[in-house]
Amino acid sequence: MRVVFDSNIYVSALTLPGGRADAAIQKVISGEVQLAISKAIVGEVLGVLADKFDRNVEELARVAVFLADLAEVVTPRSTVDVLADEPDNRVLECARAGRAGVIVTGDRRILALGEFEGITILSLRQFLERSGPAEGPDDE
Repeated sequence: MRVVFDSNIYVSALTLPGGRADAAIQKVISGEVQLAISKAIVGEVLGVLADKFDRNVEELARVAVFLADLAEVVTPRSTVDVLADEPDNRVLECARAGRAGVIVTGDRRILALGEFEGITILSLRQFLERSGPAEGPDDE
């Protein structure tokens, strides 16, 4: 399964270890899910961590490297203007460019779309329910 996580999923995973968003990241780390990300999403994650969570430059650099290693960085070749909030459109663009089958978000405006150009849009809870429990080293 190829997915795009909205920035809110990354921020939750990085600020609330052990939560649902962290479980979603673990699915990527274990290889169960392939992840696509764009520079715009990375930038939004870093901006939120800096502004709302007072993360320093060194920590933000580590997060940027982590995200680039975690996901395939894709470059959208076209823009969309579907939602009023511009960062929400960047998520849709990333999903299109990354040929994702699923977008995972906590954003109500994106969730309200239900799908975008054949790409299913799920809440974090729906994503975790549909993809089953994360496989770990003890699950072999």
